[in-house]
Amino acid sequence: MPSSGPFLSPTEAARRLGVSSKALRIYEEHALVTPGRTAAGWRAYGPEEMRRAGEVVALRDLGFSLAQVRRVLDGETDDLEPALASHLMRLEVELGLVADRVRRVRDLCEAAAAGQAPSITELTKAASAAETLVCAFDLPWPWGGERFELTRRAALTWIIGPLGSGKTRLARALAGNIPGARFLPMERLDEARPEMPAALAARVEAATLWLVEDGATESPALALLIAALEDDGPTAVVVDMVEHGLDEATERALAVHLRRRALGAAPLFLMTRSSATLDLEAMTADEAILYCPPNHGPPVLVAPRPGAPGYDAVADCLAAPQVRARTAGMVAWLPERAAG
Repeated sequence: MPSSGPFLSPTEAARRLGVSSKALRIYEEHALVTPGRTAAGWRAYGPEEMRRAGEVVALRDLGFSLAQVRRVLDGETDDLEPALASHLMRLEVELGLVADRVRRVRDLCEAAAAGQAPSITELTKAASAAETLVCAFDLPWPWGGERFELTRRAALTWIIGPLGSGKTRLARALAGNIPGARFLPMERLDEARPEMPAALAARVEAATLWLVEDGATESPALALLIAALEDDGPTAVVVDMVEHGLDEATERALAVHLRRRALGAAPLFLMTRSSATLDLEAMTADEAILYCPPNHGPPVLVAPRPGAPGYDAVADCLAAPQVRARTAGMVAWLPERAAG
């Protein structure tokens, strides 16, 4: 291994690149980045490896699949135009959201100049994306009718909880109380699949191609899931056990795909127990966690950072697919009726 320049551990390299250590391992598995090795055999990233990894990260941020990244780095340009066009569309949506915040702050400035001091609530809303009531309802059994309000409208909301915590009931209640939302049950393969409109079929085909190039395996489960996620009809999509019927490589590819959906797309509420689907280290600012405690306390929002209240409990609920396979088919039972 060359001796010039600083060499970083995978953890340090990931921190500087703004990705997770798992992402670096995936890049290595696809031969996109090949770290050096120390005398003891540990991975080490030098200047050249960091430059290469930085290129991979930049292309991934533009929405390229792993296969597309490989082709671009090899000098092929056929994938550039459609990928950049898709990225431009996402940026334009983001620009619209920022413009709305600018307008709200400008209105407050004009009001303050006219001697009308803004309230704390108005200042709070101006400092961040406006929070509005997504839905409110009385929690179903086993919570006993306690009032629940959701004001965080994230692009991705993960529903987490141990067996018997009621998370499936919460998912159904969310779908039933968000106007225009659609619920996908875990047994979704039994649903009749109507013929898709041409525009939706094209989006599903493009998404499936991207996923397959990122390591996913085509299957009926993936096809139905992608069709629901790409449909622009529902105002929100709530999925019971999103990883059902998918292998680990497909779960990981799906997680990346979900994070590159266009801003402004229908929000997703995804129940999961898989650490392959939900990598806590990879969560973005536009994601949220709804945690259902085992003692049937009301569901709570948990910040995705180590040390935050409830973070360790959320992490304990997630397991690798091999571990989850040991409890496949298990149903938690409570004296009165089955819990989700």
